[in-house]
Amino acid sequence: MAQTLVVIGHGMVGHRLLEALAERDALADPARPGGGGWRVTVLAEEERPAYDRVHLSAAFTGSSDEDLCLVRDGFLERHGIDLRLGDPAELIDPAARTVTSRSGAVLRYDALVLATGSYPFVPPIEGADAPGCFTYRTLDDVEALTAYARRARSGVVVGGGLLGLEAAGALRTLGLTTHVVEFAPRLMPLQVDDGGAAALRATIESMGVAVHTGVGAAGVGTDGDGRATLLRLSSGEEIGADVVVFSAGVRPRDGLARACGLAVGDRGGVAVDAHCRTSDPYVYAVGECAQSADGTVYGLVAPGYQMAETVAEALAGAGGLTFTGADTSTRLKLLGADVASFGEPFAPEGRGGAKSVVFSDAREGVYKKLLLGPDGALLGGILVGDAQAYGSLKPHAGRLLPGPAEAFVLPSTGGADLPGADALPDDAVVCSCHNVTKGRVRDAVAAQALTDIGGVKKCTKAGTGCGGCLGTLQAVLDAELSARGVEKPRGLCEHFALTRAEIYETVRTEGVRSFGELLEAHGTGGEGCAVCKPVVANVLGTLAPDLGIGHILTGGQAALQDSNDLYLANLQKDGTYSVVPRVAGGEITAEQVIALGEAARDHGLYTKITGAQRIGLFGVRREQLPDIWRRLGAAGFESGQAYGKSLRAVKSCVGARFCRFGQGDSIRLAIDLELRYRGLRTPHKFKGGVSGCLRECAEARGKDIGVIATAHGWNLYAGGNGGATPRHADLLASDLTTAELLSLVDRFLMYYVRTGERLERTAAWIERLGGAGAGLEHLRAVLIEDSLGICAELEAQMERHVAAYEDEWRAVLADPAALERFGTADFGAAARGDGLEPGRGRAARLADGSEAAVFKDRAGRVYAVGNRDPFSGADVIADGIMGSRDGVPVVASPMHKQVFDLRTGACLDDPEVSLPVVPLGW
Repeated sequence: MAQTLVVIGHGMVGHRLLEALAERDALADPARPGGGGWRVTVLAEEERPAYDRVHLSAAFTGSSDEDLCLVRDGFLERHGIDLRLGDPAELIDPAARTVTSRSGAVLRYDALVLATGSYPFVPPIEGADAPGCFTYRTLDDVEALTAYARRARSGVVVGGGLLGLEAAGALRTLGLTTHVVEFAPRLMPLQVDDGGAAALRATIESMGVAVHTGVGAAGVGTDGDGRATLLRLSSGEEIGADVVVFSAGVRPRDGLARACGLAVGDRGGVAVDAHCRTSDPYVYAVGECAQSADGTVYGLVAPGYQMAETVAEALAGAGGLTFTGADTSTRLKLLGADVASFGEPFAPEGRGGAKSVVFSDAREGVYKKLLLGPDGALLGGILVGDAQAYGSLKPHAGRLLPGPAEAFVLPSTGGADLPGADALPDDAVVCSCHNVTKGRVRDAVAAQALTDIGGVKKCTKAGTGCGGCLGTLQAVLDAELSARGVEKPRGLCEHFALTRAEIYETVRTEGVRSFGELLEAHGTGGEGCAVCKPVVANVLGTLAPDLGIGHILTGGQAALQDSNDLYLANLQKDGTYSVVPRVAGGEITAEQVIALGEAARDHGLYTKITGAQRIGLFGVRREQLPDIWRRLGAAGFESGQAYGKSLRAVKSCVGARFCRFGQGDSIRLAIDLELRYRGLRTPHKFKGGVSGCLRECAEARGKDIGVIATAHGWNLYAGGNGGATPRHADLLASDLTTAELLSLVDRFLMYYVRTGERLERTAAWIERLGGAGAGLEHLRAVLIEDSLGICAELEAQMERHVAAYEDEWRAVLADPAALERFGTADFGAAARGDGLEPGRGRAARLADGSEAAVFKDRAGRVYAVGNRDPFSGADVIADGIMGSRDGVPVVASPMHKQVFDLRTGACLDDPEVSLPVVPLGW
């Protein structure tokens, strides 16, 4: 017979418990009332079902309740779950085993789970409840704060931890002058040390956020109407603020447990054992309301998920899982700064023989620290400003590193990937989001004959969370395939046995002018896919001057482009786009600055100075892009190709024009380089930098192409910043004249275009060319000594590119057919195939206000599915690339490339996720 489970709370952890029970077939089947399993009732305080609090700040940039909702369509109904929103529990009677809700309902239970979470701590200071004072915890908080901020100019956040910095980012998004107040002597005191906090503070302050540490909030000052006007600090200082956000930590919501006599911890939290069972054997507690068996109340969602899995296992009857503590490693981006910490990085230097290895670059806001035990084992680490090594380092916590610690923190000079995957034992966790070990990945590769990351994701869920482990997963996969003697597929995908370099040579030598022509002659399958289509589009774009095929969006090329190139803008995580016009060499007029500011103001956009000396506008909806570019074009701006596999920018210092140390005009040269190579399609994005002297203020040696002025000319460096970790570029040639420099860079880039593989950065390309560290010598032989006899050909090809360049946005604005793509189609017309480009989708509005993604294949068949990406919550499926997998018509989401069957809506990478199929007769 079915038993009754009552869950109090429907947050992220409470809902994960329901999913975990469903995965174990432990829920009662509503179609079989007499069957076994658990009948579940959920009492939720909020009026909304569970949503993603981790990405709460996305609500400030337009994400809706539906975007953040964690409840998949039909999940509750399919499992007979009775979710009662806005009806929280008010009383638990353990003796009678009943719960009374606010509405007066009395529910009997066989098991009860407390998932009540936590509440924000508000310091007991004068004025803390005044209008203008907020907490930052729920979507209701976001809505209230957003509405109030419309009449505010400045704000202050009390608390400089994870939530505090998230809140500060929210205030900046709302356009407020922002301050952060932290009582501890440094920001994020639980995650980073003094050095890491200093680097983080420098980055945050460079974005215009004022930081006050070592002081507390003493009171909120108000005006005659009682509204907040300032925050008084314990130091006596006053900060003018129309908005005060308290984000100074949370406290467990354990009031129900206390009232009914359950044991709680000394500092709060419902005490639970290793099975997350409370002092009452019929009651469990999970998440931030619980004090685990190790005496800790965890404030992160990952430990809460592990607790939910533990309870689900117990309720399913297995009981094999226990929870006695959790990994609190974190990697996140706060106010644009990468921050990660793992293991135990805070042990004092020298205690027990512990020693630290530290790299710090104040210019770039980078700080890396690894703490090693007396035996050399990695105890923990802190990474600020550059957290790329996180995926390689975290699985080694508590173990010996497979190489020198310095190799993991210093900028690399060799270009090789970090060591690590081979040395990991099978019990090392490589994906902490889903607790997947290396051994589980290896077993899946062997059992399922996997050969790519997509298969690993589908079979293990590893890599489907934050994505920070993808590099490690790839290394584990490669090592396993090599050990089993399995040769990795050499070609691009199932449709082409050719590599990118071979496709380039085929198109160049045979004069191929379209994807269809190439597929018919050298491929298999009728549609292609999200791998081969963008590669062919990239090659056709590079060779367009020689093939005479024009703009990248003409002649059927639009159907090949990823969303970035299709809309000439960079897709962001909320489904909006960024606009980043070219500012060659960082040189910009006052009128252009004003034009950017006015466009941002009129469209309500977030603005940021990018790391490449440009101004980015963020939060642009697809349909707004043409209007914004008309305005920017009138101000003299052109596309900056911030969206393409092409030149991003050439950074410069002020050089000899202004600097008393400058030996070369770095501004002029940076402008010349950027304008010469703009629009060039390459295997991966590339960047440049020009420094006017050896002081290297443009960080040229961190770029794919780096130039430094000397007393005798220009030194050219190549291959920076492109390996598995940031690396310095290597000196290719020295003391060049400007003409010699341009010729050599022409050759370098065109040789890279010819021989680079898909998504291969210049550093990895150089390393592969020569093998065993001889790549630079190979380049010198080919590009300087002309060992292959192709230098003149490479230079001539570059000259044709320069002569043929046109601004991509100017061409789109002059083409009514291209502009049609930025709007939303009529569903009826789209369902008939009218106006659809073969292989390309269109978003169409449905009668209920939702959107469909409508596609037409090369044979004229039309498919329609829901436009909302179930992983990100953004309406972007129509912008994905249509193709085929094993003969099945599919679309790849442009957000994270998950593939969906257009016939059924099923996700081929995660069988638990699907898109709704929209009837063509809707």
